[in-house]
Amino acid sequence: MSVMSELKFYLMHFMPYPDIAPNMPNGQWVDIPNTRFDAKVGHKLYQEYLDELVLGDELGFDGLVVNEHHATFYSLMPSCTVIAAALVARTKKANICVFGTPITLTYPHRLAEEYAMLDVMSGGRLECAFPLGTGMEYWVNPVNPATARERFREAMDILMQAWTKPGPSRYDGKFHQYKYLNVFPLPYQKPHPKIYVVGSGTEDTIDYAAEQGFGYSQVFTPVPQQLKSFERYRSIAEKNGHKHDSESIIISVMAYVAETEEKAVEEGKEHILFYFQNLLRTTAAINSPPGYMNLDRLKKRLEVTNGKEPEVTWEALNTIYRTVLGPPELVAEKIAFWCEEAQSSKVIVHLHVGDMPHWKAVKNITLFGEKVIPLLKSHTSKEVAVTA
Repeated sequence: MSVMSELKFYLMHFMPYPDIAPNMPNGQWVDIPNTRFDAKVGHKLYQEYLDELVLGDELGFDGLVVNEHHATFYSLMPSCTVIAAALVARTKKANICVFGTPITLTYPHRLAEEYAMLDVMSGGRLECAFPLGTGMEYWVNPVNPATARERFREAMDILMQAWTKPGPSRYDGKFHQYKYLNVFPLPYQKPHPKIYVVGSGTEDTIDYAAEQGFGYSQVFTPVPQQLKSFERYRSIAEKNGHKHDSESIIISVMAYVAETEEKAVEEGKEHILFYFQNLLRTTAAINSPPGYMNLDRLKKRLEVTNGKEPEVTWEALNTIYRTVLGPPELVAEKIAFWCEEAQSSKVIVHLHVGDMPHWKAVKNITLFGEKVIPLLKSHTSKEVAVTA
């Protein structure tokens, strides 16, 4: 079944700090020298990054996506709710998707309150995606990573009870106890905003999302692995009586649009490589703190990597990740294929990538919004060749 008539595009921003620290053995995570941060530079970056997201709203993107990470040059968003609040105030139409706060690292009732505030303030434009959080987050937060998955499920139970059960109510859990669980205000959307679970392909995460009737998104894994995960998700959702549609699964695309393919590669390639080879790079030890992965998954990872993080080459990016650089027609063609392949109509696009300067990001976002989206959303989208 074609998903082309239902496509929605969400502009995501990582808000990186591009002046990375050189020669960091663990990459740009956890033990970075925070004295390298320049507040004046940070102020300028926040203004530019917010302007880029607001531009997405003005150009008609269906949603804007913000993220959360800690102690890293990868992202200037240790609190995605703060950025989301700024976007609520500056935008009019686009949904705001928090993609999102690791619910294991905060008080779940507090997150339920903050997200409800955002939903009410925006008039029902909030969407929520809940990750377990990367392994790196657990080095800089006082939570035992061995308890992360159990904490995640309990915290999600609390959130759902806070949003759907009349309060005050009581909750007695292993990690959290509430004599009066009484979130106020409640969300604008009833019973609550759309919820997704974000994972990296672990079966228990896929199964949990499907069993609960939540949506699912998978990040930083090769496309063939994602497709297998999506099939598992759909099968388990159906077995549990949950209806799923083409928006139940989100795919991510990294793109750069220019007048020609040569120009797109010339302007965009270096920034995409910077993102994967510098900002995202870490080590197996930092990415997998003790207890974060179960023994079987850790063994499988070590078998594949031999304890080392694989070097990301341009050739690998173009074969195992959804990355496309080219004129609007080529970008639209690729995205159409990926959407049909995954049977997904909700696409997160990364258009500010790595150390990309503001002018390039504005150009890329503008061309995507004015040229690519109309090609894909038009009723003549069948004219877009759906080929790899």
